[in-house]
Amino acid sequence: MTDAQTSSEQALTDRGSNRSQRPTSQAFRAFIADGWGPRPDGLPDRSPAADFAAARRDAVGRLFPGERLVVPAGQLVTRNNDNDYRFRPHSAFAHLTGLGTDQEPDAVLVLHPVPDTGEEGPTHEAVLYFRPRAGRDSEEFYADSRYGELWVGVRPSLQEVAAQTGLRTEHIDALTDALAKDAGQVQLRVVPSADAAVEAQVAAVREQAGVAASAAEADAALAEALSELRLRKDDYEIGQVREAVAATARGFEDIVRQLPRAVAHPRGERVIEGAFGARAREEGNGLGYETIAAAGNHANTLHWITNDGQVRPGQLVLVDAGVEVDSLYTADVTRTLPVDGVFTEPQRRVYLAVLEAADAAFARAGQPGTKFRDLHAAAMEVLAARLAEWGMLPGTAEESLAPEGQYHRRWMVHGTSHHLGLDVHDCALARREMYLDADLEPGMVFTIEPGLYFREDDLKVPAELRGIAVRIEDDILVREDGSVENLSAALPRTPEQIESWMARLRG
Repeated sequence: MTDAQTSSEQALTDRGSNRSQRPTSQAFRAFIADGWGPRPDGLPDRSPAADFAAARRDAVGRLFPGERLVVPAGQLVTRNNDNDYRFRPHSAFAHLTGLGTDQEPDAVLVLHPVPDTGEEGPTHEAVLYFRPRAGRDSEEFYADSRYGELWVGVRPSLQEVAAQTGLRTEHIDALTDALAKDAGQVQLRVVPSADAAVEAQVAAVREQAGVAASAAEADAALAEALSELRLRKDDYEIGQVREAVAATARGFEDIVRQLPRAVAHPRGERVIEGAFGARAREEGNGLGYETIAAAGNHANTLHWITNDGQVRPGQLVLVDAGVEVDSLYTADVTRTLPVDGVFTEPQRRVYLAVLEAADAAFARAGQPGTKFRDLHAAAMEVLAARLAEWGMLPGTAEESLAPEGQYHRRWMVHGTSHHLGLDVHDCALARREMYLDADLEPGMVFTIEPGLYFREDDLKVPAELRGIAVRIEDDILVREDGSVENLSAALPRTPEQIESWMARLRG
């Protein structure tokens, strides 16, 4: 057989090994397995999130008694060739286990139904299936670049994760049999779009048991319930969001200090992005989402994340950024800053209109009986009034606010608020009546973020306002007594506060 024939018969998936040579002798395997010191004694402390996660699992279990619920962490995702993205577990998995950072790829949480124990008894037993570290005498230890200890560090043992989470733990190899238990008698639900391999396992079990019908609806109902479970944050979650907001505020201070360097750099937006990104990695797991660092007219592109433009004197720079802490809770804050440290009169005029809208939404949030949708309505009332004063609407503010009008939305096309937590747009699968049409309740954490966006080429905008964009975004908590707290209030909001703050930071 020729070399060409051998090469052509090798599967594409096996060819990554062609670039390196791996020792295969038994002598080498014995040698590399020998001569290591003992593992550290003891087990990790129980996570402060463990008891809260247990309460969340109990709440989910009560919604689906007698059913088996499957919540995957997700798989490592290939970035390019044999390099993976940094792993982040699925938010539902993190919420129900208390695990964060990069824990644990390929893991699966299963809530197994238990016999009826009465109204107060548990409905499910939670078991975490994952890949623990392999022994030093295994090939995985030295040869597996995805999971091997010499490649990615020491993976935890079953006992260590059990101590950390309070969960019963099993090897991932036991998952298949666990899913098949009582198949056809016990309803099986899996979180969709979390792990294709686990979904395929569940599908195979359903097919073999003849219960594949209505599977998509069953799984969607589970995803919906897990999303709605996060609408009200517990004390642990609120504390994590506070930490994320505090780190984010320090990141904005770093940005202000770096503005002179940003002005001098041909891609000054990247300087801003980099300053905040360094803070996010130093103090947390990283960014909660891709940073928007938009100078001048770039800020009129709502999701500007290219961040490759210049930062020029006289411009505003809109920065929308959030630190994600190790527990995976994130902040989401926007500030619009004058590059020179002082607002021009047109910039100040637009800024004050947006600030007034934000304050109106915040005031509405603190009123009894307020629904989530009312926050947007309060902000729009202000913006429509200001745009009418500036002669930009084809009629009155009242006519614009009517459903058949909405002319003001030309310059404010996004929503004013969204829930915040493990995802920057948290609880996104919740039903409308549980989200947009719901009353504000204690434990809810959400943003207030009105804006005005006047593109350079918009001829309906007064000439002196073209190219100006302003957004002000804060993170809001509904307290137990129904009052609201601006969690990000430590960052200056008024033009005078911003100018003084920037002058102090820049010396």
